[in-house]
Amino acid sequence: MKVLKVIFDFYINSSLHVALAVYALVRITEFYFGLSYNEPLCYFIFYGTITGYNFVKYAGIAGLHHLSLTKNLRLIQVFSFVAFLLMIFYGYQLHLRTFTYFIPFAILTFFYAVPVFKKFSLNLRSIGSLKIVVISLVWGGVTFFVPLMESKSEVNSEFVLCFIQRFLFIIVLTLPFDIRDLRFDKKQLNTIPQLIGIERTKKLGFVLLSLTMVIEFLITPNSRFKFVYLLVFIMLLLLLQRAKGKQPKYYASFWVEAIPIFWWVSLEIMQ
Repeated sequence: MKVLKVIFDFYINSSLHVALAVYALVRITEFYFGLSYNEPLCYFIFYGTITGYNFVKYAGIAGLHHLSLTKNLRLIQVFSFVAFLLMIFYGYQLHLRTFTYFIPFAILTFFYAVPVFKKFSLNLRSIGSLKIVVISLVWGGVTFFVPLMESKSEVNSEFVLCFIQRFLFIIVLTLPFDIRDLRFDKKQLNTIPQLIGIERTKKLGFVLLSLTMVIEFLITPNSRFKFVYLLVFIMLLLLLQRAKGKQPKYYASFWVEAIPIFWWVSLEIMQ
C-alpha cells in the first residue's frame, strides 16, 4: 500500500492528472465537432501541460504551499524535463501555423507565473480576481480554440457558444480549488470565495454550471452527448456543493480534476 501511495502521490504532484484532464478536454472538442484524432496536437498539449504546470508550481516563484514535495522535487524536475523533450518531439510534427494559435495562451501562462516587475514581484496570479479568468482562458483556448483552428473549422455562433460553455465550465471546475485555498491565499488575490464567501461561491457556481447545461441543449443535437453532460453536470455540482475549506487531501486535486476525464471516457464508451 505504501508503494501505491508513493506512485499515486507522484501521479498527482507531477501534474500527470491535470495533464490527462486537459488531454480529455481536447478529445471532447474533437468528439463534439467530429474532428479526426490529431495525435501530435493532443500529445503536444498533454506534455506541454506537464511542463507548464510544473514550471508554475516548482519554479520557486509561485509561492504555493507544498512543503512536503521537497524530497521528490528532483524526481519531478527530471520527469518535467522528459515531458519537455516529448513536447518538442510532438511539436516538430505540427504545422508552423499551429504555434501561432498557442501564442496568446503561452504568454498568459508565462506572465501568470513570472513577475512582470521584479521590484514589485507582480504577476497575473497576484492581481486581484484575475487568477480564475486566466486559468479558464488558457484551458479553454488550448483545449477548444486551438484544436478547432488547427482543423480550420468555421468560426460561427456554435463555435462561440461552445467556447463560452468551456470557459464557464472551467471556472466552475476551479471553484473547489479556490475554496480549498481560502485559508492560504493572500487577501489581495481577491478570489471569488474571498470576495463573496463560500456559500455564495457555491450558488454562483450553480448558476454558471446551469448556463453550461442550457448551452449544451442549444448546440448539441446528439442525445448521448447530452446525457453524458447531464451526468457531468450532476457530478461537478455535487462536488462543488460539498467543497469545504478543510477538504480531504485529494478532494480537489484528484476527484474534481477527474471530471473531464470521466466526461471523455464516457463519450468514448457511448460512441
